[in-house]
Amino acid sequence: MTQTTILGRIGQLVRANINALLDEAEDPERMLDQLVRDFTNNIAEAEEAVAQTVGNLRLLEDDEREAEQAAVEWGDKARAASQKADSLRGESKTAEAENFDSLARVALRRQVSLEDQIKTFKTQIAQQTELVDKLKDGLNKMRVKREELVQKRDELVSRAKMASAQRQVQEAVRDVSVMDPSSELNRFEERIRREEAMARGMAEVSSSSIDEQFASLDDADTDAEVEARLSELKSGASSGA
Repeated sequence: MTQTTILGRIGQLVRANINALLDEAEDPERMLDQLVRDFTNNIAEAEEAVAQTVGNLRLLEDDEREAEQAAVEWGDKARAASQKADSLRGESKTAEAENFDSLARVALRRQVSLEDQIKTFKTQIAQQTELVDKLKDGLNKMRVKREELVQKRDELVSRAKMASAQRQVQEAVRDVSVMDPSSELNRFEERIRREEAMARGMAEVSSSSIDEQFASLDDADTDAEVEARLSELKSGASSGA
């Protein structure tokens, strides 16, 4: 992952609007959990990229220290070779002195080359340090954003559950309003009253039938009595004649 890509990824995630992502969520809890997982994975990738960038910076710093140490060593070699050449030249050993001067020049060229490398390292280290600071700042913003997302997730899940419970209560109240139990009780009471009336009617009908039967029995007894008395009258009249 290139440095530009890292910065672009961090910037995009930091600018991400959590509320805008949640507006299209059909299942808030599932969507929020997925967002937290994705954000956590992105942070892990960013941490790995930042760690790699920091590692490269430390390598540059190590290379700079080695170059500085080598430059000092080559400077010491050049000084020693120059001093040896001066000593030989004092002994009139001109040829040998020139050889040591040549060695001193070689050492100095190496020192100059290393110093140029050190300058390049310093420039690279400054750029890399600035990049690392930006990456760390972006990474910290991502971590803060994740904490906000987790808090938002907990809040919205709680609100969603409360809203669902309230909706269920409202639906139950609406169903009760639509199907008024008092009307059902009234119909049931009316039905019982009709049953009671029917029972009373049947009782009255049964009672009337019995009274009629007893009345017919009384009429038969009366008729028999009348016939008996009439027979007695007739018998008495015959005897008087």
